[in-house]
Amino acid sequence: MSDYKALTPETLSARLGTLDAMTNLLGGSSTDWQVREVGDGNLNLVFIVEGTAGSVIVKQALPYVRLVGDSWPLPLKRAYFEYHALIRQAERDPGSVPEILHFDETQALIIMERLQPHIILRQQMIAGRKVAGLGETIGRFCARNAFRGSDLSMETAKKKADLALFSDNVELCDITENLVFTDPYFDAEMNRYTTPQLDGVVAELRHDQMLKVEVQHMKRAFSAKAETLCHGDLHAGSIMVTDDESRVIDPEFAFYGPMGFDIGMLIGNYLMAYHAISAHIADDAACASYQEWVLETIDETWTTFCDEFSKLWRTERTGILYPHTLYEDQGHLMASELALEQLLSEIFEDLLGFAGIEMHRRILGLAHIAEFETIEDEDKRAPLETRSLKFGQALVMNRKRLHGIDRVVAMARQSQTGTGTS
Repeated sequence: MSDYKALTPETLSARLGTLDAMTNLLGGSSTDWQVREVGDGNLNLVFIVEGTAGSVIVKQALPYVRLVGDSWPLPLKRAYFEYHALIRQAERDPGSVPEILHFDETQALIIMERLQPHIILRQQMIAGRKVAGLGETIGRFCARNAFRGSDLSMETAKKKADLALFSDNVELCDITENLVFTDPYFDAEMNRYTTPQLDGVVAELRHDQMLKVEVQHMKRAFSAKAETLCHGDLHAGSIMVTDDESRVIDPEFAFYGPMGFDIGMLIGNYLMAYHAISAHIADDAACASYQEWVLETIDETWTTFCDEFSKLWRTERTGILYPHTLYEDQGHLMASELALEQLLSEIFEDLLGFAGIEMHRRILGLAHIAEFETIEDEDKRAPLETRSLKFGQALVMNRKRLHGIDRVVAMARQSQTGTGTS
């Protein structure tokens, strides 16, 4: 901390103007660079720096939670974990994340490729614009990282060393453990929800004892099931898109956890967008078309995950789990395929639980989503948030009985029309 200094638009050029990573890409003199602070997240500073020859993104961690202020300290080392997660994601799914140009651990600073003309997926969805191939791209990203970051693929010593490295991301895991898995289910100090019209459904959720049991089972999976390196915070705000390309950003919450965690949190966000979109698209036909696209994306994301994971199972299963010596080498192909089927079923069950919990915490916890927050009319917002809360409850409670993403899609259509979620 003695050498750390938070950047500002006024100081950035002078402090970073001698770095090759900046000068080679931006061109010209650092005094001529244009710097804008564009961070809209909860934790960090983010700058766009433009020169005569190009532009870059500069991201710097702050020593506190930006959303709350310096009353909530947070260690700078999260930039270290983000850097290492991005490096691994780039190896496991090339082209899926921004290229890293420079990392400064002391300054908690990452300089990376500027994705242009990409915007945050959340903004794209609120505007009702589709992204071609979104489900395929992100489903493949989740599958490749889940498989290639696990004991199904990695050398044992390397996996254990990696697990030890990321296990030090304690403070960010603590945020998830509390703000996601615990606080929404009682009257915690940092909770908030946007309208008194939710009082009834909130009281119902917080008095549902079996829901609390199941949510804590999922929290135990989060904390104890160190299967693979997870992004840790994969949602519509951590994907940048054009009309036909998608890239993943911001893995500072990276940790070793369940294979179904990232894809589950993402699908929970898609389901909330599905419920919220009627408040953002006035034309009924256009709204219905976009909602169908969201459901198709949910289906495509999971279907692609299964297809890619299955392909990797058959071609890259070189780790200590389910070794070929027990299956294929003995001609036991049916047993290998059965093991794959059962593992995918377990991942899907976890996915549903995490999706439902994400829907609860984004409405009742500290960090909300713009899909709901930008609906100014409480009479419009409250029913949509209520549907999402009840849908999340149904996913958590029925996750062992829902077999197939088509069932989830059918439930979403039923919840939208008010015909139930079970």
